[in-house]
Amino acid sequence: MAKYSIGDHVSWNSEAGRVSGKIIKVHHADFDYKGHRHRASKDDPQYEIKSDKTDHIVAHKEEALAQID
Repeated sequence: MAKYSIGDHVSWNSEAGRVSGKIIKVHHADFDYKGHRHRASKDDPQYEIKSDKTDHIVAHKEEALAQID
């Protein structure tokens, strides 16, 4: 079961430091993103997140994220 939901505000580490954004999609099956195959399942979902500052969209696994209130 996914720990986070669409609309949740989360943060993660990036090359530029700590970044935050909102979850826009939850993947429960493998998917292609930016030319790469990302592995996801019901037990190990991946999240698409839109950055607050740059509007870039990234994909991360649950363990890379931390919820922000």
